[in-house]
Amino acid sequence: MQDNKLKNWAGNYTYSTNRLHHPASVAEVQQLVKDLRKVKVLGTRHCFNPIADSTENLVSLQQLQQITALDKNARTVTVEAGVNYGQLCPYLQEQGRALHNLASLPHISVAGACATATHGSGNRNGNLGTVVSALEMVTAKGDLVTLSREKDGDLFNGAIVHLGGLGVVTKVTLDIQPAFLVRQDLYEGLPLAQLANHFEDIFSAGYSVSLFTDWQNGVFNQVWLKRRVEAGSTADLPQDFFGATPATRPLHPIAALSAENCTEQMGVPGPWHERLPHFRMNFTPSSGEELQSEYFVPRDKGFAALQAIDGLRDHIAPHLFISEIRTIDADQQWMSPCYQQPGMAIHFTWKQDWPAVGKVLPRIEAALAPFDVRPHWGKLFTIPPGRLAALYKRLPDFRQLLQDYDPEGKFRNAFLDTHIFNT
Repeated sequence: MQDNKLKNWAGNYTYSTNRLHHPASVAEVQQLVKDLRKVKVLGTRHCFNPIADSTENLVSLQQLQQITALDKNARTVTVEAGVNYGQLCPYLQEQGRALHNLASLPHISVAGACATATHGSGNRNGNLGTVVSALEMVTAKGDLVTLSREKDGDLFNGAIVHLGGLGVVTKVTLDIQPAFLVRQDLYEGLPLAQLANHFEDIFSAGYSVSLFTDWQNGVFNQVWLKRRVEAGSTADLPQDFFGATPATRPLHPIAALSAENCTEQMGVPGPWHERLPHFRMNFTPSSGEELQSEYFVPRDKGFAALQAIDGLRDHIAPHLFISEIRTIDADQQWMSPCYQQPGMAIHFTWKQDWPAVGKVLPRIEAALAPFDVRPHWGKLFTIPPGRLAALYKRLPDFRQLLQDYDPEGKFRNAFLDTHIFNT
C-alpha cells in the first residue's frame, strides 16, 4: 500500500495532516484564511522539524511564482511567495542585478528562507532576510497588509524572521545590487589549530568562506573560498593557506560523492548566482536521506566553540556525513540567531538515524552552552524552551507581535506553542 502522507524534503518528518490547499491567487489565500480555523504555510519543505506543521490545514503557495516588480532606481525586486532562489537569480542576472548572498542550496523559497533566518556565509554578509525591505501578508482576519522597513521601523525587524506565526506572506521585496563575478577556490587539509591565531584571517579571506570537516582528526577536510572578482584583478591564491594545500580537482563536500552537481570550482570566474551556492541551480536534489542541525555562537567565541565540538569527535563522527562552519554578520532581526552579534554557525549533516542523532545533540548543546548557543529554527535541536527564552531578549516583544496580528492563534502550532509561547 502506497504511503500518501505528506513528508518534508528529507523524508524524516511526516506532517500531521494531508489537507493541503493550493491557492492560485492572493484573493484565494485571503478566502482560505477567512474560512479555516487553523492553517500553516508549507514552503519548499526543507525544514527538518515541526515548525511548519499543522494538525488541520496546510497551504502551499507554489502557484504564486511571479516576479512582480523590478525597481532599478530603488534597487529592489518584489517576488511572490512561491518563488525560489533558483528562479529569481537568473532573472536578476539577466537584468544586471544580484542579491548580496545565497544559501548552499538555491532550491529553497525566498519567503521561507527569510522567515527562518536562513543564511549563506561571509563575515560581512547578514542572513538572507537582511535584504528584505517589505513584506505583503494576509493576516488572521484575511486582510492584506504590507509591512516595510521604511514605514514600520523596529517592528519590521520583528516581522522578518516570523517563524510562520505572523500571517501568510504573499510577497517579499528584496534589496538588490549590481551583478558581480565570483571565483571559487578550494583547499584541503586545514589544521583546526590554525584557527587559534588566524581565525579572522581565515574567515575574512573571501567574500564567502566555508570550512568542511568530518571531526575525525582535528583537520578541516576542505576550505571553500568564494571571492568577488573585481575589474582588473588577476591575483591567484597562495599555494599554502595556513597549512592547507590547493585542491587539484573539483570536490563535493562529502569526499566520496561526485562533484558533478557542485558549482564550478578551480578559480574559474562566473556569475554570483553560479558560485555563491555550493550546488548548481539546474540540479534539483532528490529527497536526501539525511538529518540536519545547526548551531550559532558569537563569532568572538568561535575557536573555543570548535574546540569544544572537537572534544566530542568520537560521539559525532560515526553518525555524521559532513559538518560545515560559516560566519554571518550581525543583524537587527528580533528572532535571528545573529541578533546584534556577529555569528559563527556549526552545521551538521547527519545520517538518517534519529535515535542515534537524538542522543548526540544534547551533548553538542551542553558543550556549546557556555557560548550561549542558539539553534537554527528550521533544523533539529533539543535546547529547552526556557533556555531559548533567556537567549532571545526580544522574545517577549515577538510574542506580543504575534498576538497582535493573530489574537486567536490561527497560525499557531505545537512548535510555536512550545518554543515561543511556553513561558
